[in-house]
Amino acid sequence: MIENNPNGIRTRPANANDRDQIYTLVERLTGEARTDRWDNVYSSHLANERGAIIVAENEDGILGCASVSYNLALRYGGEYCELEELIVNETARGLNLGRLLVQRTIDDAKRRGCAEIGLYLVPTTEGNRGFYEKLGFKVLGTEMRQVF
Repeated sequence: MIENNPNGIRTRPANANDRDQIYTLVERLTGEARTDRWDNVYSSHLANERGAIIVAENEDGILGCASVSYNLALRYGGEYCELEELIVNETARGLNLGRLLVQRTIDDAKRRGCAEIGLYLVPTTEGNRGFYEKLGFKVLGTEMRQVF
């Protein structure tokens, strides 16, 4: 399914031909260099196994992307969705791409039957809290991690 908005921005699932453009966006966001391990995750997302990647594009190409993971939880008796990455090219800021991508991931998660969608804010993204609250996200608890 490809969705359009009045500004000519379309959202759609990523495909194999989008890989290099998406990797470049992820590298810019994270500062991490692509590795061969990314290919396994990308292939899994294209197969919609445990996650997905949505792109936002116009006639000039891919302007942003969002990746999600689908996880199983007993408490839900099924899946829930986690927004993992939301990336908008600096040149496309101000076009509502973030909102379009997040709304598309919400809609896709609902169609898939997920019980909820969540995300984590880390120190570098904490400034986005108000953006997510406007989209209906609520603050629940505190995240804890152990990095390997």
